[in-house]
Amino acid sequence: FDRMKPVIVVHGGAGRIFKEREQGCRTGVVRAALQGYSVLKQGGSALDAVEEAVRSMEDDPHFNAGYGSVLNEKGEVEMDAIIMDGKNLDSGAVSAVKCIANPIKLARLVMEKTKHMLLTDHGAHLFAQAMGVPETPGEKLVTERSRERWKKNLEPDSNPEEFQKDLGTVGAVAIDSEGNVACATSTGGLSNKLIGRVGDTACIGSGGYADNCSGATSTTGHGESIMKVVLARLILYHMEQGMSPEVAADTALDYMKTRVGGLGGVIVVSNSGEWAARFSTKQMSWATVKDDKLHYGIYAGEKHTKSIDEALKSESEGF
Repeated sequence: FDRMKPVIVVHGGAGRIFKEREQGCRTGVVRAALQGYSVLKQGGSALDAVEEAVRSMEDDPHFNAGYGSVLNEKGEVEMDAIIMDGKNLDSGAVSAVKCIANPIKLARLVMEKTKHMLLTDHGAHLFAQAMGVPETPGEKLVTERSRERWKKNLEPDSNPEEFQKDLGTVGAVAIDSEGNVACATSTGGLSNKLIGRVGDTACIGSGGYADNCSGATSTTGHGESIMKVVLARLILYHMEQGMSPEVAADTALDYMKTRVGGLGGVIVVSNSGEWAARFSTKQMSWATVKDDKLHYGIYAGEKHTKSIDEALKSESEGF
């Protein structure tokens, strides 16, 4: 039995990343990838690694998940998250949750402590209380930037659609030393969305999917488009037909664009440890660690590489 070399890939959302936020997004995805990888290096499970990586980005105000989530039409934060275990296809998700700092942790609890897969809104809130998950006052999750943008989108001549391009779902996929894969995805959704809107993130097969038989994927982009083509599952289907992660990702993204006019991004890891980070939007922040090497980028064709020691050193020095 040959132990797998662990791999983690993370994304911080596909869309438009404004110049002044680029550095923060890069730093954030790199930090998340390193944290997830350190779980894997210590023999931890792919499940723990993706949860840890996503939690790290939920806590980072640069991303539209957890702290820093965009606001709905009423000016509140409502979040969705999913986690999935490729070993037995177990999954847990939450949708439209408020007042929780780390929805990904709650999704994990839904998977492990209930017979269900998806809890929403008030029911998710009651479950969180029952599980002793600490409550975070809603306004504590709101950043100055989210509020500014919400106000801008309320102006009569504003075009919220314009702002939607700056989407920031976060996600992670991993394979551990035992060959198990997992995915996790978390988001604040669309700015100025209707109350109770749920996008692709909480939907199994759309926001993410993991199956040891093929691999794991996490998606980002226009949620409604992603749901129409069941993007995460579509990529794995292409891989089951023999495509590499990269070709499968490009094929599925291309289909989504031509069929429903939707743009997005995906990260993929195959059950043999191959990975891909692909997007049809202008940008997507991503990072991956494999063979003790860190790769990361934001623009199409951009790929920086550092040894993990170098990366950890600059991480501790704050870049």
